[in-house]
Amino acid sequence: MSDARAKLYINTGVVTNRSDIYNVLRPLLKQTVTYTYYRGNQVTSTGTGWVERIVVDHPEIASYFTPLSICLNLDSFDYLQFDTTSEQLLVYTLVIGSERVVIEFAAGITPVGESEEQPSGRPLPRNADELARDLRFIQMELLMSPDASDEDEDA
Repeated sequence: MSDARAKLYINTGVVTNRSDIYNVLRPLLKQTVTYTYYRGNQVTSTGTGWVERIVVDHPEIASYFTPLSICLNLDSFDYLQFDTTSEQLLVYTLVIGSERVVIEFAAGITPVGESEEQPSGRPLPRNADELARDLRFIQMELLMSPDASDEDEDA
């Protein structure tokens, strides 16, 4: 893949410059997305998750995809390809070698295990506040109180 930088993208493109990739992916930040991971032509994993972070120039941070949190480190990928669907939504494909991750906004998807005929009536969270209130997604942060000391060890 050439590192030549395109000057204009309209609804589709192959992006190699890290700052351009960041700007194209920025609307995904704090959004619920679906992802499909391919090795060659074989689907290895799929899921729905929340884009927590998009980072660049931090090689010590890994990219990861989980239902609770997604971190996209742009240094993990060779390039980004994006296309516009007939519904005017973007489909993002992050590529590294023969592997790729396809990412789409999750708006209007049916959760796994449910059919279109029997929807739960509960859409996926659209932002951090909705995600925090939705009991289908449990997030936890453990904090150590500054007052806590080794008092348990003395007993």
